[in-house]
Amino acid sequence: MTPPTDADIHALAARVAERLLGQGRRLVVAESCTGGWVAKACTDLAGSSRWFLGGAVAYANEVKIGVVGVRSDTLGRDGAVSQGVVREMATGALERFGGEVGLAVSGIAGPDGGSPGKPVGTVWFAWSVRHDDRFEVRTSFEQFAGDREAVRRQAVAAALRGVLEV
Repeated sequence: MTPPTDADIHALAARVAERLLGQGRRLVVAESCTGGWVAKACTDLAGSSRWFLGGAVAYANEVKIGVVGVRSDTLGRDGAVSQGVVREMATGALERFGGEVGLAVSGIAGPDGGSPGKPVGTVWFAWSVRHDDRFEVRTSFEQFAGDREAVRRQAVAAALRGVLEV
């Protein structure tokens, strides 16, 4: 698969903006392997402050714990690139930053850092929607091909597409 272009990512972010504005919802993010790229794509759009609140680049485990509320036992049990961690990142972002839709992404972009169980290109996503006092969370796993840039581009696009589906 050819990685998405800047124009593709911009178009996805514009669709997310339209959807969230139409629903009266605001997005928060907790990003690891994408390094703030989802937030950049969102804030590249004029007027994004009406639907995008902000978030955190939670790259290191101590930031995942201290800033977005991932439990250390979840990290110890599942590892940073896991369903459990992205679930806690997405809900933790909503709890700490507000908003109605939370997005989390954590993966191994490469070129190193992979393992047989979690090779380079492994990316986990979570999308959380606030319903009064509870969160509805959906997770997804992808195995992307390509170099570091390609993996990250694909992850940003997948993260934004997921917002359109929640």
